[in-house]
Amino acid sequence: MSSLPDFDPRLVPVVGTDEQLPAVPAQAQTAGALRARFAAPPRWEPEVLLEKKFMNRPPARASVLIAVVLRQQPTVLLTERTAHLSTHSGQVAFPGGRADPEDATPADTALREAQEEVGLAPEFVEVLGALPTYVTGSSFIITPVVALVRPDCVLQPNPYEVADLFEVPLDFLLNPANHRRHVFDLDGVHREWFSMPYQQGDKNHFIWGATAGMLRNFYRFMLA
Repeated sequence: MSSLPDFDPRLVPVVGTDEQLPAVPAQAQTAGALRARFAAPPRWEPEVLLEKKFMNRPPARASVLIAVVLRQQPTVLLTERTAHLSTHSGQVAFPGGRADPEDATPADTALREAQEEVGLAPEFVEVLGALPTYVTGSSFIITPVVALVRPDCVLQPNPYEVADLFEVPLDFLLNPANHRRHVFDLDGVHREWFSMPYQQGDKNHFIWGATAGMLRNFYRFMLA
């Protein structure tokens, strides 16, 4: 979800977590296991695909890069968007953005946007595949492209778009005990979403909305 008027997602009560669900085992999170999973995808059902609209605008195609950095403990690269941007300002997001006419595939969009936003050069990236499209309440039709990233990559965030760049352990995101459920009613519309707050030093990165929804689908795909 994008920002809603007079709405702070951090203040919405948590109605539950999913610690009763199994975490994705560590052996399934290696580079080899991830390659094998995308090479022969299992039968599975995504859990979150469509948000309720809160903005009337023409649909727009976009892609994001779920970049799994191959450190000793794999991580996922995330950004915090700068406060002045017109859409999704101040939120935690994957590198990504709108498709351009010259982009041949959703992966091309994700790679181009990742290079523009955080300076991630394509030669450091191995695209594995994509998850089902996710439609936001602001009418973005997003393709999440999953890729492996070499840990020796050199990143240079675009200061106009990126206020912060950080990594979250993959095993944290693929453990449903860290997936919190929220419920919120605004103007007669009932909304539900996930959050996955991650504490890093003295900063709490509040992962929620579309980003958390796509990560939840990634969890379901990896567990299937």
